[in-house]
Amino acid sequence: MTSYAWARWGDINAFFGLMLDNVAVMVILVSSIAAPFDPQSSDPKFTPEFVLTRMIPGTALGVLVGDLVYSWMAFRLARRAGRTDVTAMPLGLDTPSTFGVAFFVLLPTLKAATSELHLDHDAAMNFAWRVGVVVLVLSGIFKVACAPMGNAVRRLVPQAGLLGSLAAIALALIAFVPLLLDGIAAVPLVGMLSLTIILVTLVAHRSLPGKIPGALAAVVVGVLVFWLGSKLKGAGGWVLVPDRADGGPTPPWQPPSLFSAFLQEYDQWKLVWEYALAKLPVALPFALATIVGGIDCTERAAAAGDEYDTRTILLTEGVASVLAGCLGGVIQTTPYIGHPAYKTMGGRAAYTLATALFIGAAGFFGWFTQMFDWLPTAAMFPILVFVGLEITAQSFRATPTHHYPALALAALPALAAMAIIPVNAVLGGRLPATGSEVVLTTLRCLANGFIVTSLLWAAALAALLDRQLVRSAIYFLVAAVCALFGVIHSPLPNAPLAFPGEVLGELQKMATAGGTADSRLLCQSPYHWAGAYVLAAGVLLVLSLFRAEEPSPESEAKHNQ
Repeated sequence: MTSYAWARWGDINAFFGLMLDNVAVMVILVSSIAAPFDPQSSDPKFTPEFVLTRMIPGTALGVLVGDLVYSWMAFRLARRAGRTDVTAMPLGLDTPSTFGVAFFVLLPTLKAATSELHLDHDAAMNFAWRVGVVVLVLSGIFKVACAPMGNAVRRLVPQAGLLGSLAAIALALIAFVPLLLDGIAAVPLVGMLSLTIILVTLVAHRSLPGKIPGALAAVVVGVLVFWLGSKLKGAGGWVLVPDRADGGPTPPWQPPSLFSAFLQEYDQWKLVWEYALAKLPVALPFALATIVGGIDCTERAAAAGDEYDTRTILLTEGVASVLAGCLGGVIQTTPYIGHPAYKTMGGRAAYTLATALFIGAAGFFGWFTQMFDWLPTAAMFPILVFVGLEITAQSFRATPTHHYPALALAALPALAAMAIIPVNAVLGGRLPATGSEVVLTTLRCLANGFIVTSLLWAAALAALLDRQLVRSAIYFLVAAVCALFGVIHSPLPNAPLAFPGEVLGELQKMATAGGTADSRLLCQSPYHWAGAYVLAAGVLLVLSLFRAEEPSPESEAKHNQ
């Protein structure tokens, strides 16, 4: 039997690409939700020490488990097929759900814990963390349950719907938000230089001299420029890069253990579950997207010559997510779409094995604390821009051209979610001008539950483009039910699942808060949104009763391209 060549020179390039991708996702989590404690802030954040010692270790160990299993699967496939060139399936932290968990689960729950439950900051951080953990465990269980039915799920949910919501997240959040958050545009001397190297190597596929890994080169060059700028400021007073915030003393290392922390405050379980279940409409679409994405990744690997078992691939990502949550993690794992690229690099199984050991060890022993202090975000975030662009491009490549309008429509709710992030960060969620509360409420309605909204809008338009009016109407009716109970289009800041009458009562309070009733706010109630969808579905059902004019063969051929 031919021996499996499991480690080759190409594994070095593949390792740095996969490892840095995972590190960048954890950097974006820390940058998004962590800041030094400010008792005067109306939008509290987690302390960096809390995120690094509670959330990051378990999150990293999920990558350890998943990539170890995928490495073993590569060895098994090579032995069964008698081949020496098998490339392992890459697994890592899911970038879209990282933004979802950060901005729509952890931070809103932390704010609610302080404003509604009146917990002090330490207790509120613990509470919000536990909600995030329960959400991840439930998402992982959902993925495990759906794994045997992965292909059936893919048939039931239109491709344009799932890919449209992913493309919307990728472009509006993954690729755009890293420009902010003390990122690329905030430090252009570092960020634009690193981004240029990423665009040259990973997007334009132009190799560097000596075949230096592009992801590694971007980070190394960015770090060198940043620290050179810091030294020049100290020597000549030139302000080229901002001062590095003092991270303070290194937090003590502690093994990632969640169960003992939960058992110490068992009485909070009921509230934790209540808040976690309310966040499932945000989390489950991400989990569903990773299921379909896992099927796509397996098919892409098969097209590249490596036939993996789809059910095992999906079960592994689900179990890894559950284990990560049980150890305190908050981000789900997923197969990465880059298998053909890693195979082209010459990667085998060593790159996933090395990534598993490095990320797992860094998380378990607390090395990420030093890495986050040393690595400027402007040098790390360009890899996320590449991820966003790649997901968007893949979504368009995998979608028929006549469904492109559905992908574009799916981006609109995500743009609202993107717009509301700086509003909340700068203005505390309130616009100062008269009547601007209506604008903010409208933004909230589009942003809250935007993943589900994007999916349903894109699916409905895709069915309409295929001239399936009844099916399109069904998607609108599903949207009506979701809107009625706050799954989508909730006008309230924390987007709770609630009966429509309760939400209407809160809207009436908001409308009369300034002393003068504003009827425009009342038009954003769940009754109005649900009614709008029912009317839209009714129009489609009525139109389906009439025979449409048959298109010419030329236009039909163009339509089906």
